[in-house]
Order: sequence, then C-alpha cells, then structure tokens
Amino acid sequence: MRAVTVLGAALLVLFTAVAPVGAAGRSDSDRTKLYDVSVGDSLAAGVQPIGDPGDLFRTSAGYAEQLVPIARSSFSKLSLVKLGCPGETTATMIDGGICSYPHGSQLDEAVWFLRSHRPHVAFVTIDIGANDFPCQDPSCIAAGVASIEQHLPAILATLRDAAGPDVPIVGMTIYNPFLAAWFQGPDGQATAQLSAAVMGQVNGLLRANFAAAGMPVADVDGAFSSNDFTTLVPVPGLGTVPLNVARICQWTWVCAPPPLGPDNHANTEGYSVIAGAFATALGL
Repeated sequence: MRAVTVLGAALLVLFTAVAPVGAAGRSDSDRTKLYDVSVGDSLAAGVQPIGDPGDLFRTSAGYAEQLVPIARSSFSKLSLVKLGCPGETTATMIDGGICSYPHGSQLDEAVWFLRSHRPHVAFVTIDIGANDFPCQDPSCIAAGVASIEQHLPAILATLRDAAGPDVPIVGMTIYNPFLAAWFQGPDGQATAQLSAAVMGQVNGLLRANFAAAGMPVADVDGAFSSNDFTTLVPVPGLGTVPLNVARICQWTWVCAPPPLGPDNHANTEGYSVIAGAFATALGL
C-alpha cells in the first residue's frame, strides 16, 4: 500500500466468500516443522514508518509475524517464511522488478519454496492488489481493475499448483485509509463516504477472485468496521467520530502527524487485527 496523497476525482468513480478453512488439515501430530508462507505487498512485509529505511521500512511486527503465535496453538513448530515486497503489484509479483529473490520474482520464490517443502507447509497467506492503482486520477482506475483481473487469477492458480490441493491459501480484503478525509470538513466527510463505496467495490473484486479460486478471505475491511458511519465513538484529541474513522486512526498511521504520518500502513495494533482476521479465516 502507498501513503495517502490527494484523493482527487477518482473517488467519484465506483469500480465495477468462502467459509473458513481448518488449518489443522496439516497435521502436527508428529511434531515436525511446518511453515507459514506469507506473500504479498508492504502489508505482508510489515511496513511501518518507524521501520528501517535501509530495509524499505519493513518491521518484525506485521500481521505475518503476529499470526504465527496464534497458529502455534495448532502447529507447535510453525515457522514463518516472509516473502512480501513493499510496493509489489499483481504484475510485478509475477514478473519481478521491485524486490530481488534468489529464484526470480516473488511468485517464483514462493513456487520454489512451496514445491520444495510441500509436505511441510501449514498454510499460505497473501495480500496483493492495492498497488495496482498507481494514482488517484480516474484514468488509473480502469487500469488498476484490469491489472487485478488479468494477473490475480494467474497468481492464485500458480500458488495452488505449487502448494498442492490440501494447503489452505487465504487472501484478505483491504481497509480504507481514505476515511481520514473525514477531518477535512464537510467536503472531506463526503469524500470519506464516497471512498467507502469505492473500497467496497475493490474488495468485492478481490473477494470474487479468491472465491473463484476456492480460497477463503480474511475479512480485514470488516474487522476495521470500514463501512460503519453510524456508530459514533469518542476519540481523544479528535472528538466524536464514526467508528470506521476512529479505527482507521487507531490502527494505522494515516492520522499521525509528520514526520511519521500521514501514512496508510497499519501500526502494530492494526497488524494484530489483520492477523486475527487471518486466524478466523483459517479456523484457528
């Protein structure tokens, strides 16, 4: 995901589930080492503005790291294989060009690992697609949708082929950082409401792709109450605001002042919420 900039006219245009799976399908009865393979973009990499600039702001407090201790209740010897690349799109995940991997692109690396360790993979998590929209101009919307529609099915089919039929592969929906526009007065509040409709369409597209591949989805936008403008809650320093606005400020850096914000990446607490959504989708 990218830091929020000017929303522009794009938010005026709207884009045209699978039950939880039992991750315990991978037996831990023999106490062998098992792997959680995490692929995706900057959220999979645990990026935060407090991260190391020399490592593309990656941290060790992302959702991938926080999911592991939850999953160890089912897989006591679970280890994380973290492959996420900040800035990755569905196209670069296939073709490479952003992050370097020994076996080629991120998808190539994931395929190599899954095939090499197939009997020992507990599950795979993936978030991808947010960076397919390169700007907030209306001309970018159609291109972003087309990119996801072109590349995501191929990514999911390739991961399924490499992992085999029994390894759970779980995607996720995207929270809505544009809700922070709420604090920009009446026009900002209208923009925030429009953004919810836009993000709803984006998440519908992602859900449809994961469902078509027979893969469950971590309901991150639901966990963030992304569409709840009705419930009002007090937020210290911000006043009384809708629940979705409060949560986007609480669980991301989008409402933080400079130099750390505004930045739409999750904070450590937000990544914990995302990890919990994955755990639910996995039936943990």
